[in-house]
Amino acid sequence: MMKHLRHSYIGLVMVFLYMPIAVLILYSFNASKSRSVWAGFSLRWYRDLFSNELILTSLYNTLVVALCASVIAVILGTAAAMGIYSIRNRWFKSAIMNVTYMPILNPEIVMGVSLLLLFVSVNQVGAGITAVTGVPMPELNLGYATLVIAHVTFCTPYVILNVLPKLRQMDKYVYEAALDLGCSPAMAFFKVIIPEIMPGMATGFLMALTYSVDDFIISYFVSSATSQTLPVTIGAMVRKRISPEINALSAIIFVVVLAALLVINLSAARRERLLQKKQGGGR
Repeated sequence: MMKHLRHSYIGLVMVFLYMPIAVLILYSFNASKSRSVWAGFSLRWYRDLFSNELILTSLYNTLVVALCASVIAVILGTAAAMGIYSIRNRWFKSAIMNVTYMPILNPEIVMGVSLLLLFVSVNQVGAGITAVTGVPMPELNLGYATLVIAHVTFCTPYVILNVLPKLRQMDKYVYEAALDLGCSPAMAFFKVIIPEIMPGMATGFLMALTYSVDDFIISYFVSSATSQTLPVTIGAMVRKRISPEINALSAIIFVVVLAALLVINLSAARRERLLQKKQGGGR
């Protein structure tokens, strides 16, 4: 009885979570613009999607910014995690960790406004230096650069928090053993430490990529008219009317993410089975 109740509960949760997505995918094939009337099966909105320059440009901006920000966040976050791990003063380490949590806990509206004010202040300081010295200073105009900087700001803490547990799990004497066996510090870092913390780096990269692609509020404040990301474009479109092209795009994104998750999970399960077979054969 309890088993059936558990299965029923899990089924209801899955229906609650995925029913809206199923309805969205269904209506992406609706021949009509109506969200309440089914007018027949059609691929019209998928054809219109791939001819909509605004949506495709916004999608391109989103992917470029997300990839750049995620790569930079992984580099900075990994270096920061190693620095935090090496701190011996408990109180200082606690203070640094509290600072690390702040971009995660801060409301996005606060982050967006503060970053916008920061970029405006940088331009004002540059203009003041130019006025005093006569040397023209480059301007930090809203666009791709400000988007990447902003996304790196809120993505880096996720990388730090994923890499730190892997550093704690690593045997600290392995690095010293590699040095004793003739490795240079750089070689020991790339051959010993990086493989040990790679799962944390990969998880941090995927989380940074996900949050960057999904971000709306911060991107709204730090983007320009020519560098809008997809969430900002969709937000502007929703104010008028939800286009069925958005349904088609959301369906494609959902299928791509689902396929990626299936490939990752199946690959991990396959590696685990091979490892178990090797261990069983060794015995």
